[in-house]
Amino acid sequence: MRALIDTNVLMDYVVKREPYFAFARSIVDARRQNVFDGCVAAHSFTNMFYILRKVYDDATRRTVLLNLTELFDVGDVNKNVIVRALEYQNFPDFEDCVQSEVAEKYRADYIVTRNPKDFENSRISCISPEDFIKLLK
Repeated sequence: MRALIDTNVLMDYVVKREPYFAFARSIVDARRQNVFDGCVAAHSFTNMFYILRKVYDDATRRTVLLNLTELFDVGDVNKNVIVRALEYQNFPDFEDCVQSEVAEKYRADYIVTRNPKDFENSRISCISPEDFIKLLK
């Protein structure tokens, strides 16, 4: 099984955000055990690096994100992905459309997110972290 992990799920893990941390940790642990193939869109790393400045110093942010790159594939956000996202106008949010395009390019079976409504028009099935964990068992 292949899945793109949305930024919000990774942030839940990195900052131990409750009540979502347990599901995010289970996903990271499952990836660590090679239960599924996981991908994170490249731009998620830039977004997380910026958001985490309020929580961690520069060195810690770099270490945290480097650790994630060791666990997850990094999905390219190249010209083709951007053009496809710009042309696919069924998404109210461009960034979510880019996530969806990265998932499609990765041939993901699922996009794992806490915001399923953001991906209603995705060509890739969307699943909550809780349901994804159930599916992996």
